[in-house]
This record gives sequence, C-alpha cells and structure tokens, in this order.
Amino acid sequence: MRKAAFHTLGCKVNSYETEAMQEMLQKAGYEIVPFEEAADVYVVNTCSVTNIADRKSRQMLHRAKKRNPQAVVVAAGCYVQEAPEEVKKDEAVDLIIGNNRKKDLVSLLEEYFAGQEADAVVDLVKPCEYEELTIHTVAERTRAYVKIQDGCNQFCSYCIIPYTRGRIRSRQPEDVLEEVKRLAASGRKEIVLTGIHLSSYGVDLGEEIRLLDLIRMIHPIEGIERIRLGSLEPGIITEDFAYNLKQMDKVCPHFHLSLQSGCKETLKRMNRKYTPEEYYEKCEILRRVYGNPAITTDVIVGFPGETEEEFQTTKAFLEKVHFFEMHIFKYSRRRGTKADRMDNQIPEQVKGVRSDELLALEKQMSEEYRQSLVGRTVQVLLEEEIEIGSEKRMVGHTPEYVRCAVKTQKEANEIVTAVCSGLYHGEVLLAE
Repeated sequence: MRKAAFHTLGCKVNSYETEAMQEMLQKAGYEIVPFEEAADVYVVNTCSVTNIADRKSRQMLHRAKKRNPQAVVVAAGCYVQEAPEEVKKDEAVDLIIGNNRKKDLVSLLEEYFAGQEADAVVDLVKPCEYEELTIHTVAERTRAYVKIQDGCNQFCSYCIIPYTRGRIRSRQPEDVLEEVKRLAASGRKEIVLTGIHLSSYGVDLGEEIRLLDLIRMIHPIEGIERIRLGSLEPGIITEDFAYNLKQMDKVCPHFHLSLQSGCKETLKRMNRKYTPEEYYEKCEILRRVYGNPAITTDVIVGFPGETEEEFQTTKAFLEKVHFFEMHIFKYSRRRGTKADRMDNQIPEQVKGVRSDELLALEKQMSEEYRQSLVGRTVQVLLEEEIEIGSEKRMVGHTPEYVRCAVKTQKEANEIVTAVCSGLYHGEVLLAE
C-alpha cells in the first residue's frame, strides 16, 4: 500500500480541495500519513496570492523531496496555475496539477507511475465548468466547510486570483444539497459555505438561483443547526437580502465583509467597486436587521500610493464601523498584477508601523465586542475541553463566532444554552 501525505497553503477553498483529494487517494487504496512522515507521494496544495505565498509553496515542495528523495512530489493549485513553466523546472517537483484538474489526481498519478507524461494544467482564462470535488467526512467533529463556487471576475488591482482560479463558476445546487445531507448524517451540526467569490454564486447558472436561494434550500436539512457564510462582497447586502436571511434562524449573525481600505482614493486604485460610505451603509443594514451581529473584515495597509493621510482616513473609518475582528495584511507585491507596476511603493518599515497601529485597534475593538455579549444568553456549539485557571471547561463558539468557555457536563458537538458572565484575558467569553 502506498502512503500519501498532504500539505495545504492558503485559503479555506484550498483546505476543502485538499480534503477531497485525500478522500480520493484513500478510496484508491492509499494510506494517508502526516506530512512530517515518510511517504511515497507528497501533495502540496499551493497558494499564489502573494510572492511570499509562492516562496512558501516552493519551500514545502523542497521539504517534501528532502524528506524522501524517492517520493513523487506533486505540486497542485494556484502557484502551478500562475507559473507552470517555473514549477516544471523545479527539480523537487515530479508532477504538476493546476486548478480544475485536482479531481483527476488518482488517474494522473497512475499515468505517472506507468511512465506516461501526466502534467495537467488547463487554461482558466477560457470559460470552463465547475470542478466537482466532494467530501464525505471531515477532520473537525462539529464544523464542515462546503465549497459551492470557484473563480472571480472582480480583477482587483492587487490580486492574481482571477488568473489562477479563472472566471466565476458555481456548483450545481443538487450536488451541494447532497453533500450537506451526507455531512449532517455524519454528525456535523454546522456548515460553512465557502468559495473564491461567494457572492457571485449562481450568476453563471441562469436567473433561477442565487446565494440566497441556495441557503433557503439548505436550511430545512435535518441535523444542520447552523449555516455560516464565508467572505461576502459588500454589494450583496441589501435590506431584502438581510431581511430574508434573518427569517432563517440557522443562519449565523456573523458576516465577513471584505473592505481592504477605508479611503475612497485607495479603493479606486485597488479597483474595488464601492465607496466607504456605501460599505458603511451595508454594515448599518445588517445592524438594523440583526441588532448586534459580528461584522469582520480584511484590511490591506501600505498599498502603493497610500499616504499618511489616506492611512489615517482608513483608521478613522475602521473605528467608525467598529468591527468585531479585522485581518490586517501588509501589502505584498504580486507579479502579474497592476498594483505591482504602480509607482510609490510603500517601504516595509512604514507598512510595519501602520500594521501595528491597526492590530492594536483590532485588539481593542474585538474585546469591546466580546464585552457587549456579557450578560446575554448565548448558544454555544461545544468543541473541546480546556483549562481556564484551575478548572476545566468546554469551549466552543457562539453563532457570532465568539469563543466561549462553558461550565457544563455536555460533550463536544452538542449545543448548550448559557449566560455570559465575563471575559478571560479579554479573549474568551466565560459562561455558566
């Protein structure tokens, strides 16, 4: 029996696809082992969102070959898609598989072992079908990610993803429903709908279905207690969208709305399709409908041309919105993008100072949001036991995705009702 090991870089979509590929190899008779162990096949599901991601992908490929020089090292995913000729020349790599060919991993390995040419990279600039990958079991006992969409048509000036993932394409709703039912039958209580550009789900399927319609179809599935949404574009948020979501009590009041900058001029250079004022109104819609939802976001600091005044405008906007959590990224040049060729690239030292400022703001606002839940009754999906001080508690997440430690005799994968009594180190809700 051959042994195979996997390593994933990048986003939740990549993680989902890695799980699907693992299942395929297991079904084909491979034994899946940790990446740190000796294996006959190493599969690195690469990322190419930044030049740093490319470098990390190369490092993992070389680490695999060093671990077992006789092993077949497979480079898969976005880095392969972005630079196929470069990857082919890498002596650590034996087989390359681009996006939209991961479903063929088993047959491509068979061809390779039979001595046939098996590299597989398709041109994703041209229209193509959604690559049907599926999972039956997941490592997490409580939560499962379900990929429903691939590709992006936005062409933000800093992003290579439309080139490495291709144009938007959506998974057929019946395939999504079948997978969710399987996951529910295996005991998963929460699913997270994910995709490269989730908000565009259904656009390529005709007028019959959009993201809201798919959620309506998932909602009645027995066993699923929570439906969480991945990253959304602000434009999808309307009064009608929010109101209809609110009618479905399984949908979690946790919304990740991509922002990137709170300055109008910076957003223009990024080729983002909204103004700060329009973004703020989307947050206000969610708060009018949900009361106190958790709103999270991404922010890039040090984008080319970002002046100190523009940065301070962004910081003031972040304080105005008052997010639960923010993911702060220092702009990283990405070859092949418009932003890489822009003038006025910001020095790394300046990026570091600005990042530190926003990280401090994030910590403050995040604690304030958690504090707003103290005294409230919450539902917690239990995940694992931890020690808080000298006592053991079960920890899990509220629908807002706030970590909460509960005094309870219940076990993991159960949902309990508790009253929040305080904060532990400002980061974990305590509940009785």
